[in-house]
Amino acid sequence: MLSAWQALSFLLVGAFWGCTNPFLKSGSKGVEQLKTDSVTPKWLSEIFFLLTRWQYVVPFAINQCGSLVYYLSLGDADISMAVPIANSTTFMWTALTQVALGEEAGNRYTLIGSVLVVVGVGLCVCSKLEDPSAAPMAEGIK
Repeated sequence: MLSAWQALSFLLVGAFWGCTNPFLKSGSKGVEQLKTDSVTPKWLSEIFFLLTRWQYVVPFAINQCGSLVYYLSLGDADISMAVPIANSTTFMWTALTQVALGEEAGNRYTLIGSVLVVVGVGLCVCSKLEDPSAAPMAEGIK
């Protein structure tokens, strides 16, 4: 069973991950144009470039906080619900953040798909939520 607290924690993970995606994208602008000399490998130059830009480091740190919440929440959660909730709400939060930032978030099919995913995950969550009124009965069966 999935508690309401667990469901909320995975929604929070989706928010951490999704809201930071557009900022990570904009913070990494310019990494493609890096030129390297023969001494420094390109991947090392890219890592240095990203780690020296606060526009990338701050969203990355927030994103990793989401990963920490995800890891801590997985301990006693139903994995068959944790992954769909976190990943699908990440998609939703990314689209909402892009719209809030004035970026193109996709066409009407993207919007329809997002709504369908959220409704589908909502139905799955509702079917797995613990019923507080059923708890005494479940204890009596043991």
